Amino acid sequence: MSQIRRVVRSWKSVPTIEGAGVHLKRALGFQGLSPESIRSFCSMTFIPTVRQKYLPGFPWHPHRGIETITYVLEGKVAHVTAWELGIIGIGDVQWMTAGSGIIHQEMPEGETDGRLWGLQLWTNLPSSHKMMSPRYRELKLKTSQKLF
Repeated sequence: MSQIRRVVRSWKSVPTIEGAGVHLKRALGFQGLSPESIRSFCSMTFIPTVRQKYLPGFPWHPHRGIETITYVLEGKVAHVTAWELGIIGIGDVQWMTAGSGIIHQEMPEGETDGRLWGLQLWTNLPSSHKMMSPRYRELKLKTSQKLF
């Protein structure tokens, strides 16, 4: 028997600016929620659709003790670390485990018409994994598959 959960609280995303001037919408991580109320989720961000709002990107910056999951619906995002270059596009997912620490950059690229849409979820790693080695993984949508 499955258990049905009820919605405890809802809110709208909030516009914010991050990186080198990227305009985005934050759905988690700003409401003053207690760590217990959202458990392991740190932040959920929606990437904008207008070229001028994402073009500056997220140049070299550090992370530690978290994992980011990026999902692209339209456009591409280039992810660069000291040892890896990955480009994810429509339907692709990317996991970056920061663990003991990583310096990386994420540079969004839109479609030829400038469209870009996706989301990124930050999760807090359990204390037993905070100092693990950083890693990067991609899951690519096969070109024969359809998103919807």
